[in-house]
Amino acid sequence: MRGRVVIVSGGTGALGQSICLTFLRAGATVCAPYVVEEEQVALRGRVGSADAGRLEMAPCDVTNEAAVAAYAAQIVERHRRIDVLVNAVGGFAGGDLASTPLAEWNRMMTLNLSTAVVACRAVLPSMTGARWGRIVNVASRAVVPPQGGFIAYTVSKAAVITLTQALAQEVRPHGITVNAVLPSTMDTPANRRAMPDADRSGWVSTEAVARVIVFLASEDAAAVTGAAVPV
Repeated sequence: MRGRVVIVSGGTGALGQSICLTFLRAGATVCAPYVVEEEQVALRGRVGSADAGRLEMAPCDVTNEAAVAAYAAQIVERHRRIDVLVNAVGGFAGGDLASTPLAEWNRMMTLNLSTAVVACRAVLPSMTGARWGRIVNVASRAVVPPQGGFIAYTVSKAAVITLTQALAQEVRPHGITVNAVLPSTMDTPANRRAMPDADRSGWVSTEAVARVIVFLASEDAAAVTGAAVPV
């Protein structure tokens, strides 16, 4: 990935930090928008001195289309390119259809779907102009097949898969690939707190998910597009 410019939306979260670190170790310049100050400090603390100069972070509300467009434009102005976009923003909410308020539906759709739509719209002009690009979206293995009990999450993450497949067809003539990873339950601090008594032997590490994402962003995956890869 040396010489590539990568945006990791959600890059300061548990999965996002592993994604950023894996891209940095592969030689990329990584741009991570953030909202929570403590998270960006934590990520900087994990970056080795050899990679620190290639990590660029700036505050940006990734739910705000104008803010994301301006953020992407600044990266293009600075680097003259955006090669890779990883959409790793997300949230979870439980509840069945009857018990889930409309506000929670809208929150799940905003966090899990709209952030990906907004980011894709922001980077596609640069990628289309370069006739090269990689977009990787983070969906969920738990929604294939669709599950009840956390229905707003299920529908929003299933929509990310559909977005991936449809957008892959739209941008394929421009040399851009669009794929999704579908992690099963990830071993994160939040999941450990939420499920303290769970058997974690089958959980997947964030590092393992990150390695698959970097592969999908590489030249080796040039012939892969529209895929939903379970991890």
